[in-house]
Amino acid sequence: MEFQYYLPVNLVFGRGKSEIIGEKAKELGKHALIVTGGKSTKSSGLLEKTEELLKNNGLSVTIFDKVTPNPLTTTVYEGAELAVANGCDMVIALGGGSSIDAGKGIAFQAVNGGDINEYIYGRKSSNKALPILAIPTTCGTGSEGNGFAVMTNPETSDKKSLRCSAIVPACSIIDPLLMMTMPKEVLASVGFDALCHNMDAYISSIAQPLTDMMALEGVRLAASSLPILYEDCENFDSWDSLCLASTLGGMVINTAGVTALHGMEHPVSGLKDVVHGKGLAALAPHLYEASIRGRTDKFAKLSVLLGGQNERDFTDRIRLLLKKLNLAVTLGEMGVEEKDVDWLAENCLKVSAPSMANHPVVFSLEEIKNIYRKSI
Repeated sequence: MEFQYYLPVNLVFGRGKSEIIGEKAKELGKHALIVTGGKSTKSSGLLEKTEELLKNNGLSVTIFDKVTPNPLTTTVYEGAELAVANGCDMVIALGGGSSIDAGKGIAFQAVNGGDINEYIYGRKSSNKALPILAIPTTCGTGSEGNGFAVMTNPETSDKKSLRCSAIVPACSIIDPLLMMTMPKEVLASVGFDALCHNMDAYISSIAQPLTDMMALEGVRLAASSLPILYEDCENFDSWDSLCLASTLGGMVINTAGVTALHGMEHPVSGLKDVVHGKGLAALAPHLYEASIRGRTDKFAKLSVLLGGQNERDFTDRIRLLLKKLNLAVTLGEMGVEEKDVDWLAENCLKVSAPSMANHPVVFSLEEIKNIYRKSI
């Protein structure tokens, strides 16, 4: 047994822990750039509260509130320019996975400059970024627990991760109480993403003992809590469980990576700007059906955690869960057409080659196209 595991992230987990945002921020810098979206943190009052907590602890604050779902590289450039112009020495990423990914990208870009795509594709490397304090308000991406920042290049529609240990948050505050304003539709999508991160890491060919342990616990927590919360959003214990599942999912993919499910979804949301969790939901039954033969032992364990018996009913359990969450969707409903299949398959192999190679079954180009077609 041989493996390496390294993930330097400081997690502060618990209900009400957002009250110490200011205390944690002042350990990292003096002038914070708050990176967030345009709506939810404002309407919930969290943005105003965060600004107040920072100022009460002696920090200066600049706000960048232009993050959109499936954040763009151009948005990262704009945020980094603002950070540099205002002398910001730290980034507070406040919001859902898009805000955290954008914040991480901005923290990297503010220090390194140039074309961030050079770093995304590994043609250049750097281990420097502004320190990041991550405060998630959705429980899905797990970005608070890893060194990935997913962004889309609007010129090419390539959706790919910047991967760098410097953008692992210096501190992440996970407060389940911040999640409770999510609409049910958002909860379903992000919760399914959290489940898929853990499943992806577990079946990955580069999984290892520590990631297996965490991923299985993440699957158990997500599978048990998500249907409950979809029906009863006041169940505090289930919020704790789903938030921990999300963070575990982010942590395990940092080491074990994602596999073909995420590899095939990223071109979809890169091209059509769809909700990531819905794209996963459309692909999952068909993709997993073609994958079980690659690791029947692991799919059997996953099925049991989802309430099934063995690998033979795994996809049935996935379909049942999606039905409970009102996520039984198709790519066709999201605007994907037959004419898009060739581009999606080719972009998948271009952008997500490592993820596809990590999958239990390494699909050919034609097999990838067939899965896309079935998902339409």
